[in-house]
Amino acid sequence: MKRILVVDDEAPNREALDALLAREGFEVALAAHGREGLERLRGEGADVVITDLKMPGMDGLDVLRAIKAIDADVQVVVVTAFGTLEVAVEAMREGAYDVLAKPLKRADVVRTVQRALETRALRLENRALRARLGEAAEGALIGDAPSMRAVLAEIDQVATSDATVLLTGASGSGKGRLARWLHDRSRRRHGPFVTVHCAALPETLLESELFGYEAGAFTGATRRKAGRFDLAATGTLFLDEVTEIPPVMQVKLLRVLQDGEYERVGGAETLHADVRVVAATNRDVEAEVAAGRLREDLYYRLNVIRVAVPSLAERAEDVPLLAWRFVEHFARKNGREVVGLTPAAVEALTAWSWPGNVRELENAMERAVVLCRGAEIDVDDLPPALRRANGKPRFTVQIGTPIKDVERRMIEETVRHCHGDRTLAASLLGITSRTIYRREIEWGTRHPSEALDLDDEPRGAKSRHSDGDVSS
Repeated sequence: MKRILVVDDEAPNREALDALLAREGFEVALAAHGREGLERLRGEGADVVITDLKMPGMDGLDVLRAIKAIDADVQVVVVTAFGTLEVAVEAMREGAYDVLAKPLKRADVVRTVQRALETRALRLENRALRARLGEAAEGALIGDAPSMRAVLAEIDQVATSDATVLLTGASGSGKGRLARWLHDRSRRRHGPFVTVHCAALPETLLESELFGYEAGAFTGATRRKAGRFDLAATGTLFLDEVTEIPPVMQVKLLRVLQDGEYERVGGAETLHADVRVVAATNRDVEAEVAAGRLREDLYYRLNVIRVAVPSLAERAEDVPLLAWRFVEHFARKNGREVVGLTPAAVEALTAWSWPGNVRELENAMERAVVLCRGAEIDVDDLPPALRRANGKPRFTVQIGTPIKDVERRMIEETVRHCHGDRTLAASLLGITSRTIYRREIEWGTRHPSEALDLDDEPRGAKSRHSDGDVSS
């Protein structure tokens, strides 16, 4: 039900609009002056506000400006008995959807409200679409690192089921975007994707946020409020930082995951949760269970399918690719003519350890795009910490990474550090440059015709590792 807030200092006008709009099936809230209207908007929300122009204290234009500061998507209709062109122009300039002249006609009011609601819905839909497209443009999930390819393959495999998925990994590694990726590939992709940041909500609010509440459940609960399980119906509910949920709430969450049932706060009706739950945490879940902070039975319910999201340090070869995609995105977003990065900037980015993961890289690239004065981002445009990095090659792998992938990453990191000088890279690795060329042909990153002839190998370049295996 769409909610219309009427702000008018004259009671007969408020009551007339209340009766008219209620007959049309709208939920109506009334306010006797501007400040009361703003309080109700902040506390209860509204889709459309109808405000009188001439009121003591805050007039209609003041109310309009304040509403747009609170929520720019709320559509405001200004009503006035002094329907001059100047008033209409001023109101529209301040962001009003329309101006209606008194005496009001029922058909005009209904038509204007319906169109205002359509405009609001379109704006919200466009905003959601832009956000989704922005995430795709940012490329947070792209990459050729074996660890990331394995994660995406696993997500694609489980997406069509309704099994609970637990995403683990460091903060900023992209767990939220990965949850969205899973939702978009699931059978529930046409339903909503709803996020709950469990760590950001105090225990006193978490239950009502998850399950909603009934009118009268507590002081200030003047009407029923839907919870996140309600809002996510037929879609996906993403519980971010799920290990931060207090023990009392863990019991209630366990019941939903186990039986699919819950009650709103203050309610007696048992409701059914038609949602797919995806949870995430940056903590060691086994350690949380051992310490008694996470219930063991809840852990088993969350841990049906577990996906470990690699940190950016564990997919270092993806840093340049991600950086270029972020630059492209933020250049468009900020209207900057930045076309890429210099080799020195790429080297500095690759050398950094990225403790903040993909989120840190994203922020660094947005900063660089905004501060860049040329067509390409150079080292001086990067954050100070990156500029101070010593540029030593970084090499990290996950336990269980196949030895051939370890060898490839070791060679590619060293070649990158040596600015493409394979002879120097081979010397640092204790192998021959012929081995590097041969491996690159095997990986498909070099054409077979570019292979070094055996006679081209410098004498004395062979080492104790002349069999060509970096890992031997």
